[in-house]
Amino acid sequence: MDAVRLIAATRQALALSADVSDILAETWQAQALAAAVGSHLAVSGPPAVRSEALGLSEVGGRANTTRNSALRAGAVRAAQLSEIEDPRRTLDDLGALLGEAGVALVGVAVTAEDETLYWQCMEAIDAADESGDRIASILRTLSMRERGSLA
Repeated sequence: MDAVRLIAATRQALALSADVSDILAETWQAQALAAAVGSHLAVSGPPAVRSEALGLSEVGGRANTTRNSALRAGAVRAAQLSEIEDPRRTLDDLGALLGEAGVALVGVAVTAEDETLYWQCMEAIDAADESGDRIASILRTLSMRERGSLA
């Protein structure tokens, strides 16, 4: 399945999340997508972005949100990724998803009564932010490549 469709499905599921466990599950899904998109681009993307894409994959894979919540929500959507038809749109949409996930995590963190949950949210927010930075770097590289600055 194309990455853009998976990202759209995750954005919708995150927007419809009604409780903390659903929010955590969907933010984990977002990071799993970041890891999958990064891996895909590291293997089959333009050579100029492969190193940064590998970094995106590693950050997404390190995200420390509750995986048990994601399992309750169903299978990991990122496992369905089979192609990236439009890398720029995929990265733009993924960046937006990660931003939305970060906002949702802030909402969970500020109301968390459990310190463990609070720190899980903080770590996940940091991972989403770092993933966003990697995405911005890849997009810059793609822009330079399109302008002919890179081979």
